[in-house]
Amino acid sequence: MVLGVALAVTVVNWLLAHWWVLIALCVLAALAGGGLLRRRRRQARWEAVRARGLRYALSHLDALHHTPFEDAVRDLMRRDGCRDATRVGGSGDLGADVKATDPYGRRWVIQCKHRRDGLAGAAVGTPDLQILNGTARQVHGADVAVIVTNGRVTAPAVTFAEQQRLHVVDRHTLGAWAAGSRPLWELLRAVPPPREPTSLS
Repeated sequence: MVLGVALAVTVVNWLLAHWWVLIALCVLAALAGGGLLRRRRRQARWEAVRARGLRYALSHLDALHHTPFEDAVRDLMRRDGCRDATRVGGSGDLGADVKATDPYGRRWVIQCKHRRDGLAGAAVGTPDLQILNGTARQVHGADVAVIVTNGRVTAPAVTFAEQQRLHVVDRHTLGAWAAGSRPLWELLRAVPPPREPTSLS
């Protein structure tokens, strides 16, 4: 302890005798901090521009593997203003591939069903929607539960979704969402009202 105090006193005395060193260090720290802040602001501006201009063609989405497809859905939600959109899909995801909170405070839980062959691939059926229905609200706290596919959805599955207040984004709706600039909630019917008052509501 005594040695520590003695060392601290020595350093302080040296800095007092060489005050210009302290000023130089402060100037260097300010320059470094300013540069870092400018880089972060520049990066944030670029991300905002990139997100606003994000578009996908259906042919591009068809060519993706299921994990990049989930990433694309996450990025589209971010483009729409869901800053916390996260891909959580994988083993044990319990029916949630993407989670997000929209600018109106609504919690979205999205299950993604990618079909390599698009419309020619296997149709999304009622069992897929039953899994989403069983976990989206109870486990993940969803206000809006959605299944997204680049393929087709069976008629019984669409009926089940309507009965259970689930939302289906089929190939047609996905194409409009991915290639346009309107947020998903403007393309879906009967989306719940805003959970919290916001500047957008």
